[in-house]
Order: sequence, then C-alpha cells, then structure tokens
Amino acid sequence: MFALSRPHFPLGDYYQLLLKNGLLADAAPLPADLTREVRLVSCDSQTVVPGTLFICKGAAFKPQYLLDAAEKGAFVYVSERRWTECALPCILVTDIRRAMALLADRAWDHPSGRLRITGITGTKGKTTTAYFLKSILDEWRRSQGRHESAILSTIVTDDGVERRPAKLTTPEPLDLQRHLWNAAECGAEYLTMEVSSQALKYHRTGGVDFSVGVFLNIGEDHISPVEHPDFEDYFASKLMIFRQSAAACVNLDSDFAERILTAAESCSKIYTFSTKFSTAHIFASEIRREGDATRFLVRTPRYTRELSIGLPGSFNVENALAAVAAAEALGVPESDVAAGLAEAAVPGRMETFNTPDGKLTVIVDYAHNGMSLEALLSSVRRDFPGRQLTVVFGCTGGKGLDRREGMGQAAGRWADRIILTEDDPGPEEVADICADIGGYIAPSGKTWIVIPDREEAVERAILEASTPAVVVLAGKGAEQQQKRKHGPEPCVPDGLLARRALKHYDP
Repeated sequence: MFALSRPHFPLGDYYQLLLKNGLLADAAPLPADLTREVRLVSCDSQTVVPGTLFICKGAAFKPQYLLDAAEKGAFVYVSERRWTECALPCILVTDIRRAMALLADRAWDHPSGRLRITGITGTKGKTTTAYFLKSILDEWRRSQGRHESAILSTIVTDDGVERRPAKLTTPEPLDLQRHLWNAAECGAEYLTMEVSSQALKYHRTGGVDFSVGVFLNIGEDHISPVEHPDFEDYFASKLMIFRQSAAACVNLDSDFAERILTAAESCSKIYTFSTKFSTAHIFASEIRREGDATRFLVRTPRYTRELSIGLPGSFNVENALAAVAAAEALGVPESDVAAGLAEAAVPGRMETFNTPDGKLTVIVDYAHNGMSLEALLSSVRRDFPGRQLTVVFGCTGGKGLDRREGMGQAAGRWADRIILTEDDPGPEEVADICADIGGYIAPSGKTWIVIPDREEAVERAILEASTPAVVVLAGKGAEQQQKRKHGPEPCVPDGLLARRALKHYDP
C-alpha cells in the first residue's frame, strides 16, 4: 500500500540526473517527451506497466526482454548500447550500474534521507553485528513507544512492510530503495544493513546516505574471476563505504587499521573500537565467560559499565563493540545499549546445543571463509580445553575460491576430526571442491573424510564423536537452501540437523 503513495516524477528529472552525474554517453537530444510521468522504473520485463522507464542490465540480457517491456507499456529505455530490435527512445549511458542506482534512488524519492541508516561491512561478523545493533535500537524504540527498526541482512529482509529470507547480502538498487521507502513510510526511522564488497564495487548502494558506516575487519575473501580479481580490489571496494557515510566506526584491532582510518577521514566523525588498544573511543576489557553469557567492561565517551552478550566466542565481543560504537554515534542511551545486547539473538550464529550429561556440545555457525573459521575454531579450542574438536564444512562452487585455502588451513590448525561436505556447490562437484580443500589441510598432517551428503555428515560428526567433545557445524547456519547446478534446492538447516542427531545420542 505504501508503494501506491509514492510520488512520480517526469522523465526529464531522470534524464537531468544522469546528465548531472556525467553518465550520458550521447549528447544528442532525447527523442522522447521529457514531461511524461514515469510510473515505474524497472529492470524486470515481467513487472512493466504503462509508463515504465526500462533498464537494460546484466551480461545475460536479451533483446527479447526489451521487446516484452515495450509491448507492456515501457516508453523509453536506459542501456549501455542501443538495441536496434526496439524502436523505443534510448538513454545511452556509460555505466549502467551507477545509472540504475541513481535512477532507483530518484524513483523512490531518496528514502535514505528520511532514515538513519547504519551500513556494516567487513570480512566477518556483519550479520552478528547487525543483529546486535537492531536489538539495541529496538530496545530504545520500545522504551519510546516507537515502531521497531528495520534490517537488511544476509539472513532476512525486514523493512517493516516486507519480511522474507534474504536473497543477497545487499539487495540490488531497485529492491534496496523500495525497502528503504517501506521502512521510512512505516515509521521505522532506523535501519541497519549489511553492505557487501560487491554491493559497493558495483554501486548497489549508490545514492544511499549512511548515518554510520561500520568497518569491522578485512581478510581475503570473495577473490575469484567472477568476484574480486585480487585482495586490493576487494579491500578498496569495502573502503568505499566511507564515501557515503556521515560517521565512521573503525575496529583498531583489524589488519590494515591505519589504512581504514585514513579512508574514514572523509567522514565528519570517527569512532574507534578495540579490545586491545585503550586509546580507542570504545574499549572493552575484563572479557570473561560466565555461564551462558560473555561479559566485559566497556568504556565509551559517555559511560563506563559492564555489558553482556548471550553468544559464546570471544570474537563476538568485537562484534558487540562495533554495535556499541554505532549506538554511540546514534546517541542511544546506555541502558538501552545494555538491555539490547543482553537480549540479542542471531539465527544460525553460534547456536549451541548441549547433551544432558554435558559431554557433547554442538555449535552451529555461519563461518564460511578462512578468517571467520579461524576465529571460530580458535575460540572454541580456548573455551573447551581438552575436548575432541570436530569440524564439518564445505566451500561454495564457482566463486570464492580463496575460501578453500583459508578454511582448509584453519581446520588443519585447530580441529581433531575434519569432515568435508556440501556447501552450495553450484556448478562444481562436491567431491572436487572437497579435494581442493583437502590439499590445504594436508600440510598440517591431519586427516579428513569426505561425506558429500550434509545430513549424513552432520549425523556422523555428532554420533561418532569421542566424548567429551565439541562438534562445529560451519558454513550454512540457518540457511534452508543448497545452491546446486540447477539452482537453489531446499535443505534442512544445520540447527535442526543437530537437534535430530542429538535425539539419538547415547552417553
């Protein structure tokens, strides 16, 4: 219903926007009525209505899509090339991705201007930090009798109007701006979102004003022929978040912290956080595990107090500090920060299951790259000394090829039992992916087994463990799909697999 109330703008507004940003590839006058109202901006021919401005994008774009759009009522199109098959006027642009982001922002009337948006980027911890911050903001909003905040995460898209499992870490521009509009219209006022390196590199967030840009950490990930060609491209893409952020939150414990701080100087305010350097604006000390909670003392520019989180793993304190830093930038009262953190829960992140006798613990976590698996396994080793440590994981097929090395090395360094299995194999065979991973485990002297069926791998990992033991199920978290050769197929989430197996546990 909110979309119906969205204002519509004449074609000339969109044309002038592209001209102002230097994106027009043709100086000739556009043979179209610039006063005509644009009813919809779309890149999907199936959604076209009369009065649509159609965007031709994607390597797999076919002229038939444009012809279909014209038949349904599109009256002009935007493209990096002219399509002679179609007689509609063409707005020729030099960069279709940048153009689409700006057009989407205009079509939805720049909704980020009506929200306080926190964008979170980093190699690991984005989702956990996002949920920590949302819990803090929602606690604050409840105390004021306001609508809860919105979130766009790897797990869920919840803009206050639409709630569904997420398809991408950061939505494409037209979807993203719709979600921002929904959040603004329903009174959310605050929105927390994960911002991927791909979203920044390809301008999905173009036109979005971030009140706060959070940079968690950096390590090698998403490096492949179809993602980032090298680490430098990956790192530089992530640093782009500060170009559109008013305030920056920077982790001083991250590798390359000085470079991150230099990039953050474009922001009007910088908040640093750390568990190592007491000079940070937000500093954590006295970190300890007490029962099911991780407690620590935090000092910010406004207060000093003890905080707690329900997630195990000392590395999650860094994620909590990032959320505290963002809350500091947003002016959230300390009582709401404390209460929100204590109540925060993150689906598929450090979900822990214990047997009644306490001899077997199963941990489900989304750790899906070398950096996150290294942090997870090293933390588990510290938290559960003397226990057999089993890890079950796989790697994606067709992309993120660097993950095989990082995850293989982490498993070889920390685990006693290693079981390789399926994790979104895509175009590749599971056995081939596992063979690649095994090549990086081998130098550690550890052995591993390959069980392609993930359900079987989880069951055997749990029921064949030598207690006392910890079994880590890494990579899928709460996901309910496996991306295979012919597309996504339903799968049972790891948490449910763990519970099923534990029913058959015989101490």
